[in-house]
Amino acid sequence: MSETASTSAKTPVDFWFDPLCPWAWMTSRWVLEVEKVRNIEVRWHIMSLAVLNEPKIDELPEEYRELLETKAWQPIRVVTAAWQKHGSDILGPLYTALGTRIHNEGQGPTREAVEGALADVGLPAELIEYFDQKDFEFDAELRASHKEGIDKVGQDVGTPVIAVPGADGEQIAFFGPVVTPAPKGEEAARLWDGTLAVASVPGFYEIKRTRTKGPDFSNL
Repeated sequence: MSETASTSAKTPVDFWFDPLCPWAWMTSRWVLEVEKVRNIEVRWHIMSLAVLNEPKIDELPEEYRELLETKAWQPIRVVTAAWQKHGSDILGPLYTALGTRIHNEGQGPTREAVEGALADVGLPAELIEYFDQKDFEFDAELRASHKEGIDKVGQDVGTPVIAVPGADGEQIAFFGPVVTPAPKGEEAARLWDGTLAVASVPGFYEIKRTRTKGPDFSNL
């Protein structure tokens, strides 16, 4: 089989993320583990917690309101500009660089973290100019990508959103799964297979597990 045929045979997995979200970050690392053991190809897309929460921003606690009105816009503006100027193939590497700095290294969604991530993947340093651009040049593109993802699952969830082809050709989309730590190897594959199994049932709505301890971010 040719390399082209092998690539085209992979199942596309569309993944919408906001680099600010630690849960999306953990899920993204799991999906990359799945990519090693299942015949899938992850396609990265952006969504925005700031856009998602705009209609209810005044109802949120003050600390969340401040986060979503300011910091939540900054990294996603730079990611959107990178996508628009350098193509969608840069989204995966840039997300990895950003997530490593923001979450794993504890730098948070700072200007310095974003500048470092741009350098990590060889993108032009001047993209950081979009970090604080109030009249954002690519606002329409950001909102369109966000809408494409959130419309698949509804407004009452957050990041990430994942969509895969269903047996009938229509996409199956779901929020999550929320998982920490991110499983690896065959454990990652089992979670993937199970997630697709429940998500493919037309009447399936939600499942939650009772937990005896809080989330484990020790391996971020």
